[in-house]
Amino acid sequence: MSADKPSIGYVTIWVWLVILLGVGVALILLPLSKELAVVLIFAVALLKASLVVRHYMHVQHQPLMVYVVLGVPVLLAIALVIVLMPDIAYK
Repeated sequence: MSADKPSIGYVTIWVWLVILLGVGVALILLPLSKELAVVLIFAVALLKASLVVRHYMHVQHQPLMVYVVLGVPVLLAIALVIVLMPDIAYK
């Protein structure tokens, strides 16, 4: 770690994860449409997953190639969902 860049502690990330857990649970209680609630809950889950990957799995200290290797499965999963949407919607 360099001296000029402050490090975020594990406890700080854990507190953010707990706060985001509360936000995700609170979204269920809000008077939102079902579709919007699901999208927001998944957005919060994606944010939590990115915090875990960056700080607990130490991906932030890895070279750019690791991001490329991690990005390919994510793009394939997104493509799979997009390709299967018509099949699911018209079943």
